[in-house]
Amino acid sequence: MTHLTLMDKYPINKLIIKKNETTYTTVDAIVEELKKKIEAHPVAIYIATFDHYTHTKSLAEGEINDDILDAKNVICCFGKQLPKATMLAIRPRAIGIAELVDSFVLSFMDAPNPQAQEAMIKWVEAIKNKI
Repeated sequence: MTHLTLMDKYPINKLIIKKNETTYTTVDAIVEELKKKIEAHPVAIYIATFDHYTHTKSLAEGEINDDILDAKNVICCFGKQLPKATMLAIRPRAIGIAELVDSFVLSFMDAPNPQAQEAMIKWVEAIKNKI
């Protein structure tokens, strides 16, 4: 897992998983696995899956890097407290899954809650299930 700052301001976590390092063969299979992990979590709730690839491809001005074959976001929330209205600005969470020719790239922004951050790291790292 690599931690980096995207566009000089967004703290993200990224894991590149070669296709020979996982039993998952599609973005949809990874989405389903992440949904199971979210639904099994005592606090997290699954919200939706956003098909970013199809949406962007449908736009007349949409642009997709030629290396990207598929791209979806799994959206969930860990919000067990709502101490102030502005917390809504940093919720919900999203885990991005992109398929390239030889790998999957999973990424997500840092969560303000350390338990949510730890859960997402474990979920993403578990996709790399072949050694």
